Amino acid sequence: MKWKIAALSMLMGATAQAAECGKVTIADMNWNTASFTANVDQFILSNGFDCDAELVPGDTMPTITSMVEKGQPDIAPEIWSNSAKEVIENAIKEGKLVYAGDSLSDGGNEGFWVPAYLVAQYPDLKTIEGVKKHPELFKHPEDPELAAFYGCPAGWNCQISGINLFKALELEKAGFEIIDPGSAAGLSASLAKANERKEGWFGYYWEPTALLGKYDMVKVDFGTGIDKEEFTSCTAIDGCENPKVTMYPKAPVSTMIAAEFAPTNPDVMDYLSKRNFTNDEMNKLLAWMEDEQATAEDAMYYFLETYPAKWKAWLPADIASKVASKL
Repeated sequence: MKWKIAALSMLMGATAQAAECGKVTIADMNWNTASFTANVDQFILSNGFDCDAELVPGDTMPTITSMVEKGQPDIAPEIWSNSAKEVIENAIKEGKLVYAGDSLSDGGNEGFWVPAYLVAQYPDLKTIEGVKKHPELFKHPEDPELAAFYGCPAGWNCQISGINLFKALELEKAGFEIIDPGSAAGLSASLAKANERKEGWFGYYWEPTALLGKYDMVKVDFGTGIDKEEFTSCTAIDGCENPKVTMYPKAPVSTMIAAEFAPTNPDVMDYLSKRNFTNDEMNKLLAWMEDEQATAEDAMYYFLETYPAKWKAWLPADIASKVASKL
C-alpha cells in the first residue's frame, strides 16, 4: 500500500509541475539550424521542466506575424532578425514580443572566404590585398586569362552586396570576374570541389553551414572593419553608385518569445537566455547531420548525448539531471 501512495504522490507532483508549465508551442522552422534548436528546446522543456511542449511548423515572417497577432507560437528559437527587423522592433516596443537571447552567440557570419590550406602556403591571403596579389591561384573555370570570384546566386540579397563589394574592392582590376553559380547548390558544389581537390577558391559564403563545418575556410579581412551605415545605405542596395569597402555586419540570430508566455515562465526564460551555440559548434553539428543524413531530431539526441557539459551549463543541476535521465 505504501508504494502505491508514494507512486500516487510522485504522479501528482509531476502533474502539478506539468500544469504549472502547461502547453508550450515551439516554432520548428524549415532550415536545419532552427529545426535542430527547436528539437533541443522541446526535449529540455518536456523532460526538464515538465512542459507539454509541441513543435509547430514555422517560417520567419508567418511565425513572427502569428506571434504578434495571436500570441502563438510561444517560442521562436531562431529568428534572423535582419530579415524582419522593423516588424520585430515595433512588436517589442508594443509589448507583443520579448527578446530572450541570442541563439547564435556569434550571429550569422557572412563574408568572402578562401581555403585554409591556401592561407597556410600564402599567409597574405588572409587579407584582400593578398588575394588581389595572387589572382593566378583562383583559376576561372572557362577563361585561363581571368581569376574567379564565386558570388551569390541571382535573386539572393547577398548577390547585391557581393556585386557592390566586388566593385568597391576593385577586384576586376586585379583580374577577377564574378561567377554566378546559378543556385545555392552550385555555390556549395564549387567550394566543396575545390577543397576536395586542394585547388584555389575565392567567393562569398556564410556560416553556420555544413560546409564550413566540413572544410576549413578563412574569412578574408578587408582591413576596414564594419561600417553598418555604409552597408545598410549602400552596400546592400541595388544600384548603389559609389559603394565603399566594409566587412559584413553580424546578422543577429535571436530567440523570440510571445509576450504572454514570458512573465509566467521565468525558469524557462532563464534557460532560453542561456541556450546558445557558436558558429563553430553549429557548423560541426550541421556537418554531422549531412554526413549521417540525419534529421534535426537525430541531431538533437546526438548533441545531448555528446556534449553534456555544454547544455548542462544552461540549466540548474536538478533540471539537468532530469533531462540526462531521459536520454
